[in-house]
Amino acid sequence: MQGAARDFASPLFLVRTCEVFTSCTTFSLMASLEYSESSKNTFYFPYPNTFRIFCMFTWCVFFALTLLIHILSLIQFHSLIPISWKNLTLTVAVLGALMGLSASVFFSLIVMDHHMTWPHPVATAVASCVTCLAYISESCILCTQPQEQRGYMGSMPGLLKLLQLWGGCQMIPLVVEADWSLPSGVHYWQLHVSTMSYGACLLMSLVTLVVILGDFAGRCLLPFDKFLSGFSMIGMLLYMMATVICFTKLLQLINLGENIPHKGSELFIMEIVVASITLLAYTVDHAFSVKLLCDRICS
Repeated sequence: MQGAARDFASPLFLVRTCEVFTSCTTFSLMASLEYSESSKNTFYFPYPNTFRIFCMFTWCVFFALTLLIHILSLIQFHSLIPISWKNLTLTVAVLGALMGLSASVFFSLIVMDHHMTWPHPVATAVASCVTCLAYISESCILCTQPQEQRGYMGSMPGLLKLLQLWGGCQMIPLVVEADWSLPSGVHYWQLHVSTMSYGACLLMSLVTLVVILGDFAGRCLLPFDKFLSGFSMIGMLLYMMATVICFTKLLQLINLGENIPHKGSELFIMEIVVASITLLAYTVDHAFSVKLLCDRICS
């Protein structure tokens, strides 16, 4: 009985309860928004519903995942699931923090109407920020645990892989929106090449995550460290190419004499920022992988 009471009073229990409550509140407020309370700034973002769907999807998915983890932790059934529990909980916490941060930014900058102050959008933005802070708190709690309790995803290479997955997820609404608002003078092949690069990297990140969460590393045809090194190198090269294309598209707008800000240039700047962060994550991750391989060869 005393052990159960300690569990209910633990910081992890309290912060997960806060996540469930605030994420439920956030997507409930979002669902109750009227069209008149959303942004009408279709010049910069002709289809703000793309980002609205992205925000709603983010809050709903992480609400469901957090609630499931919370329930399984309380009834102590997580040992019956054929998944690495310590990696799963940290993955959901870190991804929830990253995706919640981007959803808060997208909602506040794009979905909200900045010309009039409505109570529902303001309350939704505040609830989203509180949800993001709750996930950040859980991530800090889990990352400060000993290495054997936080698993591979709590190490620096694991956190970099979550950052890579986050970058691939951010590209989905940006690419969809850019496809509708592609300015004249920007070639479609550039958009297609960038989209294929982002899609390939996102697929590799998902495969890596499934292998780690399912403890399938021992069943891989190649040694797992070589497998990760190859994926990080491919991702680094693809994002390097995509980042160059992003800068090229922005320079084409400037050379064509387009007035900045343009409804396409805002998206390109967002894409450049996310692609640069993800490229940095792939570069550092590849450096870690090469160092690990060299250490094993030397030993």
